[in-house]
Amino acid sequence: MNWEVLPLPKEKWKGFPLVMDYSTREYYDTAVVTADGGFSVMFEKREADPPITHTSDEYDFPDSLYQEHWREAEAYGIFDGDELIGAVEVCPEGWSNRLAVTELWVKEGYRRRGAGRALMNKAKEICRERGHRALMLETQSCNANAVGFYLHEGFELIGFDSCCYTNADVARREVRLDLGRFPENRRGVDRRR
Repeated sequence: MNWEVLPLPKEKWKGFPLVMDYSTREYYDTAVVTADGGFSVMFEKREADPPITHTSDEYDFPDSLYQEHWREAEAYGIFDGDELIGAVEVCPEGWSNRLAVTELWVKEGYRRRGAGRALMNKAKEICRERGHRALMLETQSCNANAVGFYLHEGFELIGFDSCCYTNADVARREVRLDLGRFPENRRGVDRRR
């Protein structure tokens, strides 16, 4: 489907709730080993038995558009008639010349139909047109479907935080993963292995 991505003005869409409920049968198990010579980190995809389920209700700060801490954010959306069924929000990180995808949401029932790709293409376009050196985002090790989507969209692991959400994130199987995409190979490192 050819989705049209339109601006979502802040004065109209600020506070619009983004329901991020999901259930997954896979997750990325996290292992961090400290040794005399340094650190070793491994993320290994494993089956989640029972499945891992997260709902917006369990978080103190549910996702919504134009949250106060993203002062320079701008959002874009996809509609089915008058109903907003997908949104992407981006915010520049000026000191590092990177662009953060602060929200990416597609309503249940519209997923896996190209809306997420259309929204991500908008974020990539903004990143490229404004000359940002990287596009970055946060996801979780328990959201294997999202991780797979981002990897398919050209993102790679640029960092992680093993205690971002709680002091037991590794045990809870919900480790923050930071992913980045570097337009036109502007990473400046040798990627050979």
